[in-house]
Amino acid sequence: MEITAQHVWLMISAAMVLLMTPGLGLFYGGMTRAKAALNMIMMSFISAGIVGVVWVLWGYSMTTGEGVLDIFGNPFASFGLQNLMGSPDLIKAGYSATFAIITVALISGAIADRAKFGAWALFVPVWVTVVYCPLAYMVWGGGLMSAGGAVTAVFGQVIDFAGGAVVEISSGTAALVLALIVGQRHGFAKDPNHRPHNVPVIMLGAAILWFGWFGFNGGAATTAEQAGLIWVNTLVTPAAAMLSWLVTEKVRHGHPTSLGAASGVVAGLVAVTPSCANISPVAAIGLGLVAGAACAVFVDLKYRFGLDDSLDVVGVHLGAGLIGTLALGFIALPVDGQGGGLFYGGGPQQLIAQTAAVVITLLLSGLGTLVIGRVINKTVGFRVSHEAETAGVDLSEHAESAYAFGETGSGFNPLRRGPATLPGAPHGAAERPAKEDSFA
Repeated sequence: MEITAQHVWLMISAAMVLLMTPGLGLFYGGMTRAKAALNMIMMSFISAGIVGVVWVLWGYSMTTGEGVLDIFGNPFASFGLQNLMGSPDLIKAGYSATFAIITVALISGAIADRAKFGAWALFVPVWVTVVYCPLAYMVWGGGLMSAGGAVTAVFGQVIDFAGGAVVEISSGTAALVLALIVGQRHGFAKDPNHRPHNVPVIMLGAAILWFGWFGFNGGAATTAEQAGLIWVNTLVTPAAAMLSWLVTEKVRHGHPTSLGAASGVVAGLVAVTPSCANISPVAAIGLGLVAGAACAVFVDLKYRFGLDDSLDVVGVHLGAGLIGTLALGFIALPVDGQGGGLFYGGGPQQLIAQTAAVVITLLLSGLGTLVIGRVINKTVGFRVSHEAETAGVDLSEHAESAYAFGETGSGFNPLRRGPATLPGAPHGAAERPAKEDSFA
């Protein structure tokens, strides 16, 4: 079979979506403290490494083909992707892998500064297998919420073009549960050092995410007309969300911030994910305005409720994911003059279907994450020691530092007792403290 323009576009889109994961690492790395920046980037990178292997072995199989109770596909149907050799479906398998990678990586921001890297590496493959793959199958692979599925027969056809439920609500819910299991950072809401340490890196990460999201939303487009609508909506929704977030910040706190601009962009991207192919550009602007303002308020609620969602995964991804998914019940365009949201005279059916998808996603991700998180926490433990958290998880988990100071080019490691050999230094070269080591 000759390669077509659609095949090429899908491969380009897959590469763009894969780039989103290191972009997310930069976004999260800049938002955390300096002594945890590398750890955050590594949590994104290890997600790509683990899920890439899982997807080839059994993950892709679980999202396609004949299902088990219409909940997940047979894990052995395409085990190792052997049956796809010589088929262009391998491109689809690669593209879908990048979605699974970014979804689980999103969760990591809720437990920044305090999680064991090994525990996270264990959580990733289990969560993708137990939570993500079934959701992807149910919505996109022929399961309960797909066309002809049992949920669709009762509540109507769910619209989730690029993952409002499968990616955003599921990761946001998992982030909420995992943050509760791991607990608050020491000094949460009191320590002034619990703030972003590198705003330019945050902005760079947000820019990479915005770029990659055009592949995230547009990769599955089947016509030029649909691709054009997706592209414009992926532009204007985050643009409007950024503006409304900044206005909300100005009104509530007196200043529009760079972090607010970056967070507003991400909130808009999240909100338009399920609806990018099913709403008009004007509705996309309205959606962005609502999502940006609402999420600017949501992220502040963690202090009121004592939820240490370190990098605002719950407020942005769960919040905007809910807004974007439910908004389709109001602003979804009619198809061939039929259906559509309430604003187009389509009746409540679409809103009912979207609500059903939200409830199922919340339950599956919430309960699945609760079981996985508690088992890991009770066995290997999810949390680093108080001493390791104070010193910084970059040093305690990776023996590295994002920022090197002093003559040796290495920061002082307060976890080590007495002289120690520096990684990469001549044998016997001992560490010594530098003035800049107090940099948080």
